[in-house]
Amino acid sequence: MWMEWNDPHELRRLSDVLGADPSTVVTIDGSNGPVTDTAEMLIGRLGMADTGGSYFTFSNENNDLIWGFLAECHRRGWLYKGHDTMPWCARCGTGLSQTEMNEGYQDRDDPGLTVRFPLLDRPGEALLVWTTTPWTLTSNVAAAVGPSVRYVRVRQRDDVFWLGKGTLKAALDGPFEVLDEVDGSELVGWRYAGPFDDLPAVQAAFSADASSGPEAAGGPYEHRVVAWSEVGEDEGTGIVHIAPGCGTEDFQLGKTLGLPVVAPLDEAGIFVDGFGPYSGRDVRDVAEPIIEHLKREGRFQRLETINHRYPHCWRCGTPLVFRLVDEWFISMGELYDQPRETLTTQQVDASLRYQIMDVVDEIRWIPDFGYERELDWLRNMHDWMISKKRYWGLALPIYDCAACGTVEVIGGRDALKDRAVEGWDSFEGHTPHRPYVDAVKIDCPGCGAPVERIKDVGNPWLDAGIVPFSTLHHREDPEYWSRWFPADFITESFPGQFRNWFYSMLAMSTVLRREAPFKTIFGYALVIAEDGRQMHKSWGNAIEFDEAADRMGVDVMRWMFAKARPEENVLFGWHAADEARRELLILWNVHSFFITYARLAGWTPADGAPRPDERPILDRWILSRAAATAAAVEARLAAFDAVGATRALSVYLDGLSTWYLRLSRRRFSRSDDAPDQQAAFA
Repeated sequence: MWMEWNDPHELRRLSDVLGADPSTVVTIDGSNGPVTDTAEMLIGRLGMADTGGSYFTFSNENNDLIWGFLAECHRRGWLYKGHDTMPWCARCGTGLSQTEMNEGYQDRDDPGLTVRFPLLDRPGEALLVWTTTPWTLTSNVAAAVGPSVRYVRVRQRDDVFWLGKGTLKAALDGPFEVLDEVDGSELVGWRYAGPFDDLPAVQAAFSADASSGPEAAGGPYEHRVVAWSEVGEDEGTGIVHIAPGCGTEDFQLGKTLGLPVVAPLDEAGIFVDGFGPYSGRDVRDVAEPIIEHLKREGRFQRLETINHRYPHCWRCGTPLVFRLVDEWFISMGELYDQPRETLTTQQVDASLRYQIMDVVDEIRWIPDFGYERELDWLRNMHDWMISKKRYWGLALPIYDCAACGTVEVIGGRDALKDRAVEGWDSFEGHTPHRPYVDAVKIDCPGCGAPVERIKDVGNPWLDAGIVPFSTLHHREDPEYWSRWFPADFITESFPGQFRNWFYSMLAMSTVLRREAPFKTIFGYALVIAEDGRQMHKSWGNAIEFDEAADRMGVDVMRWMFAKARPEENVLFGWHAADEARRELLILWNVHSFFITYARLAGWTPADGAPRPDERPILDRWILSRAAATAAAVEARLAAFDAVGATRALSVYLDGLSTWYLRLSRRRFSRSDDAPDQQAAFA
C-alpha cells in the first residue's frame, strides 16, 4: 500500500471497526476532505486518490480491472482449467506458479536413494533407479531411459544390474564386471516389479487404466521402461523414476504416453487413504519408513546425502512437494520452431508469448542484458497459473457450470450485477471478496442453470501486474489515465522480477493494450554483506538500516548506492562505507576551506564577481570544468546513469581539490591583492 498518510492509530481504528461490524459507517480524512463509507468499502478504497494514496492491491478499482483482464483472456480463448501436477506448499495449502517457484530455490541436503526394480522378463536382473524424493516411490508407474544413451548390464557380486554407462563410477561402490552394452531404445517396453505394488491406491490406478493410452496392452497396466529424450547421465543412474502424480515433467510425459497417475497427497501434504502404513502421515516424515521397507523387500541399493538446489515456498520457506490438482491457467501460446523474425502476423496473433516479446522490444532495458533475460523467460515459461487454493484474496470471476461445462468470466462489478440471478442483495455494499461475492449466481449461457463462482482466488501477481492501469484510474478516469500511460520509468531488483512483477505488468498490458506499460526499466542487483554473503544476524554480518544511517551517514549510503553498477551486487559494510566517506571528505574539506577563509575575509556572495573574461586563466579553467561537469551529470541522470554521473563528479572533485585549490591557496589566505581575492571567493 502506497499512502500519503500512514497513521497507525487510524489504521488500527479501521481494523477494529471492520472486526466488530463491517457495515459501520466511518469517516476518514482524505486528500480532498472527509471520505465517508462503510468500514469495509472504505478499506476497499484505501490507496486510491480520494483517500490520499495511489496503490492498494485489494481496492475495488484493482479488482475490477483484473476481472476485465481475465474476461478479455477468456474472450480470446486463452483461459482454461488444467489438470496437472503442480508445485505445492503444504504449509500454505496452495499451489505455486512457475514464476513463484523459481523465486524459492535454496541449497538443501536430501537423501540420494538408489533402488532396484526387478525385471519381470529377465530373471535375476534389475534396473537401478535413483531419486532424491523417496516419498514419490509410492506412486511410481514407469522408469525412463534416454533412447540414445548407452546402458550397460553389470555383475556385482551375485547381482546383475542395468544402468547408464556414464554413471558407473558414481553409482556403484566396489568392483563390477560389464556384461553387455546397448542403446536405451532397446530397454523400452521391459516390464518390472514396482516398489509398492501392494498398495491399494496403486492397484486401483493400474486397474482403472486398463486398455487406455498407447502404452496399454488390453489388461491392467504394468510397470514398464519408457523412452524420454530428457534423460541424461549428469546424476543418478541414467534411469529416471517416473511418478506422474508427483512431478510436473513426469505428468507431462505420462500424459503423452497414456500412463496412469497415482496421486498420494492431500492439500496439507498428508498421504491420503490407499497408501497403507503411510496414509495419514506427513510427507516429510515417511522417508525413513520407506527406506526401511525397501531394505526388507530387497529393493534397497544405496543411500547417500545430496546437496542440491530445491524449490521452497517463497513466502514461508517450506520445501515444496508436487501434487495433482485442478488449477486455472492463461495460455502463453505456442513456441514456434523458427526464428522470431520469420513469424507471420497470424502466428503472433495466436501466441501471447510473442505478443509480449513485441512489447518488450519497445522498452529500454537497464542493464541491457535485461532485454535478453526477459525474452529468454518468455521463450521458456509454461502457461501462467493464476489460481490459488486459498480463502482470502482476489476472487476469480470464473463461473464453471457443473451441468454442461460452460465457462463464463465476468468482466467487472457492473457486469456481475447485470448477470446476477440470485445473491446480489447479500453482496451489495461489500468489496468483491469472500464470503459475500460467493453468494452471487448467474445463469449459465450454455444450459441456463444457475452457476456459482469457483472458490479459487487469484495469483497475487495479478494484483501487482494491473497497477499501470489501476493506480492511474483507467476505469474511473480514462482521460487522466491516458495522460500518464505508459510510465516513463520503473525500477525494481531484477533477480526475480523478470519472472514476476515485470512479467505480469507486461502480460496484462499486452492483453489489454498491446503496448508497453513503461518506457524504461531499471533493474538492479542485490545488497549483500561486504564478505560476499547474504546478510544474516547469526553470521554477524547483518546491518540494520537505522544503525547504518547513524554510523555511516545517509549521504555516504547514497554515494555508495549511486556509484554501484546496477548489474553487480552491492557489497555493503563498514569498510565499503569508509571508502565512500573518504571520497566525500574531499568535497567536505574543500567546502570547509572555503567557509573558513571567506569568513575571515568577510566575503559574502553579495560582493559580486568579475566577468569570466576578466578572470585569471585558472579561474576560467575551473569554471569551464564545473559547467562541463554539470552538463555531463545532467545528461547521465537524464539517461538514468547514476554511475556515470558519480564518475563525472569524482573527476571534477579531484581537479578542484588537487589542482585548483592547491594552486590558488595563497589567493584565499594571504593575498595582498584584494580584487583577486574577491574573484577567487566568487
